[in-house]
Amino acid sequence: MTTSFEALLPGTERALLHRVAVAQSEGRAPSFVGAVVRDGALVWSGSRSCVDGHAPDADTQFRIGSLTKVFTAVLVMRLRDEGLLGLDDPLELHLKDTSASEVTIAQLLSHSGGLAAEAPGAWWERSSASLRPELSDVLGERPFLQTPGRRHHYSNPGYTLLGSLVEAVRGVSWEEALRREILEPLGMGRTTVDPAAPHAGGWAVHPWADVMLPEPSESLGLMAPAGQLWSTAADLARFAAFLAAGDERVLAVASVEEMRAPASPAGEGDWDGSYGLGLQLLRKDGRTLIGHTGSLPGFVAALWVSVEDGLAAIALANATSGPLTAVVAADLVRIVAEAEPRFPEPWRPLPEAEVDEELLALTGPWYWGTYAYGLRLGSERGVVLEPLTGVGRRARFRALPEGGWVGLNGYYAGETLRVVRRADGRVSHLDLGSFVFTREPYAPADAVPGGVDEAGWRGL
Repeated sequence: MTTSFEALLPGTERALLHRVAVAQSEGRAPSFVGAVVRDGALVWSGSRSCVDGHAPDADTQFRIGSLTKVFTAVLVMRLRDEGLLGLDDPLELHLKDTSASEVTIAQLLSHSGGLAAEAPGAWWERSSASLRPELSDVLGERPFLQTPGRRHHYSNPGYTLLGSLVEAVRGVSWEEALRREILEPLGMGRTTVDPAAPHAGGWAVHPWADVMLPEPSESLGLMAPAGQLWSTAADLARFAAFLAAGDERVLAVASVEEMRAPASPAGEGDWDGSYGLGLQLLRKDGRTLIGHTGSLPGFVAALWVSVEDGLAAIALANATSGPLTAVVAADLVRIVAEAEPRFPEPWRPLPEAEVDEELLALTGPWYWGTYAYGLRLGSERGVVLEPLTGVGRRARFRALPEGGWVGLNGYYAGETLRVVRRADGRVSHLDLGSFVFTREPYAPADAVPGGVDEAGWRGL
């Protein structure tokens, strides 16, 4: 039950299988599959089943529910990268005649468009798609429950609109775009719209008795982009590797990083998580996880990626409720990260071409008022500004072709850091979004806004 490229240690594998066994037993799941990806390769998979000798493996399909949304989001980001739409475009520019025309594409991707969580009428996951033949049937008479752009409110109809948007712009079905643009390039031949053997059956387990009954498996019709797909642990391992590092055949790493950045505020009482562009973000066990959870009657699923650890994990079960796949997938990441921590890259000096005397002269201590900062060189002529006392804002900066640097993270993201020189060419100070950094704290000759008291520093 193990696929290995860089094999895990036997003790780690046992701990992983034990976690899956506990999840299957305590969650009362007919079957449960777990898998771990390290540095882009599937290094472990394991499973447990209620039927002796009939446990599923990494090639067995389970329905993955809302994990489908990540695939839909990737299709939309591809359209953006090709210049066919903008994330701030209102929907009506590309998809006409909907009652949600003013919501933007970014708001739909991040579930901040104010749309209802579910489609009106019968429970859409367990009823025929023929009840919702048009987008108006998915949106209903009152599509908006919140003011667009104000807060995160998860919306399945929102991703239905995104699927229809893909079809309108591409001129092909969502399913065809998915197959051609994501599944085939990534080698995900076992990810399909309809189940393909071998696949698990979906079950409902009675909450108060150890009995179960089969769940119906409905086609979602127009709502397929919100939750239709079936997949396997092995295929999702390939998708996890893509979410960690990008793939130029599908989406450049810069666009994947954009998807991973918070784009929607956390909901009330949910300060450990937020939402990017099609990706759930979770802070757990001291690490940031990106991915998604999913559920449909008879199935629950989760995929989490820790980019920093080079790890990802998948958890799949065929029960409507009970198995906590989101928790288990996070635990599988934690088990490997703690038992076999990633080796850091060896320290190496910068390439000769990236270092010159002018840059070196800028390194060292700088002061914003009385706050002490250190400036050091990064890769590709970038710089890092970090507090020396532990109090302050740390930021990385990328070199700009015209000179100076642009902030990449934190408070200074997007802000420009530039060197200001005196008339004789000597460095006066650093300007960071109007903040002045000088070589000494409040030196009389420095260009400190508001000036410096002429009497200088003194005692009481």
